[in-house]
Amino acid sequence: MMKYFRTPLWPDYRTVWRWHFFAGLFCLPFIILLCFTGSIYLFKPQVDRWIDWRYDHLASSVTHSTPQQEVRAALNAVPGSHFLAYELPETTSSAARVIVDRQGTAIRVYVDPTSCVVLKQVPEEERFERIIFKLHGQLLLGNTGSIIMEMVASWTIVLIATGLYLWWPRHIQNLAGILYPRITREGRVRWRDLHAVTGLWVSSFLVLFLLSGLPWSFVWGHALSRVETQFSHLTSVPDWEIGAVSERNRIAGRSVSPQQTDTMPGMDMGSMAVSDNSISESLNQVVTTASQLGFTAPVLITPPPAGGTAWSVRSDTQNRPNRISAVVDSSGSVRSVQRFEEKALTDRVIGYGVAAHEGHLFGRANQFLNLVVAVGLLTMSIAALVLWFRRKPPGQLGIPSVDPNKKIGVGALVALIVLGLLLPELGASLLLLCLASVLSKAIHHRYH
Repeated sequence: MMKYFRTPLWPDYRTVWRWHFFAGLFCLPFIILLCFTGSIYLFKPQVDRWIDWRYDHLASSVTHSTPQQEVRAALNAVPGSHFLAYELPETTSSAARVIVDRQGTAIRVYVDPTSCVVLKQVPEEERFERIIFKLHGQLLLGNTGSIIMEMVASWTIVLIATGLYLWWPRHIQNLAGILYPRITREGRVRWRDLHAVTGLWVSSFLVLFLLSGLPWSFVWGHALSRVETQFSHLTSVPDWEIGAVSERNRIAGRSVSPQQTDTMPGMDMGSMAVSDNSISESLNQVVTTASQLGFTAPVLITPPPAGGTAWSVRSDTQNRPNRISAVVDSSGSVRSVQRFEEKALTDRVIGYGVAAHEGHLFGRANQFLNLVVAVGLLTMSIAALVLWFRRKPPGQLGIPSVDPNKKIGVGALVALIVLGLLLPELGASLLLLCLASVLSKAIHHRYH
């Protein structure tokens, strides 16, 4: 009984340091990548506007083509394509953006609204910020990359928890090295403070980033979607991407099958050529209505699904709380409008989290704050690498040693079990590590 009560609640300092070391060794390369890609994606609206500047400053004219004519020009420019969506021009000097689908690939076509001349074509998956997005969350590896990044996020939480434990002051004399770094000191002290103190200040923001990013991941995101479907009457595609979702499906607002892409009232899909009657006059009516609704740009207009007659008009702004969608008849009359505040609680919480994660919840201040966090995280990571290279013996990893007789502690064990249940990939990797440790000890005892 006395032995039971002597069981430690938490592990000793060196054991925590060892866990922190291994978690950092795995996570740091990915964290550095996330800092760079996240900082670039943070300014997606500005980058997109810079890339498309020439297409948003066309010579204005009194006469303008109709959306019907612009879509026809886009379809003629991309043989064998089908109409997928029309993006409402932001100004009278902006080129019309028509998104068409050719054999499962969404292609953005820029059309001069005066002459109906096609100015540019680009596959949605090859747009610069889309590539950055997939590199940031999927390593350009699709769902496999999403699973890897989810495991990185899970172990980063362990990295933060162990880091805070190591930072916790045990003998306070002053706040230097605790709340602010001793920049003027030479050598290890300066790098230690840049790592530990910077880590303290960015850790809370980093946890929010990690938690708000989990709904996008493949395993955790699908698990959350199933729970929400079970309890919240989910009737539409979630307003965030779960794992690797094609731009075609995201733009369409639903999973599009080859049969569904062939449906637009009045469109003849049996021929490669597009006739004058191949696009319904209802598109013009819907665009007129959409321009009067005043939704936050960019505004996407998508045709009815197979067998339907109602068009969809929705704001695709990155600030999720400003997203509004409307169902519009082919005559242009509005059937219904759904606002962000009318969505399920889970959708709203995730919407706020995603908007803050992407730096658009409270404007430029949100972008600046996220950039500061990214720079701080990068500084902390570089300092960690410097400390590691300085302390490790040549040709070795420099793994912190531990007392084999020390126990992990009941509190730490409970915390790991809870985290393993909440984060499935962390739990699976912990089980594999335990199994590897047991096998290693068994082999060691057998041959020694």
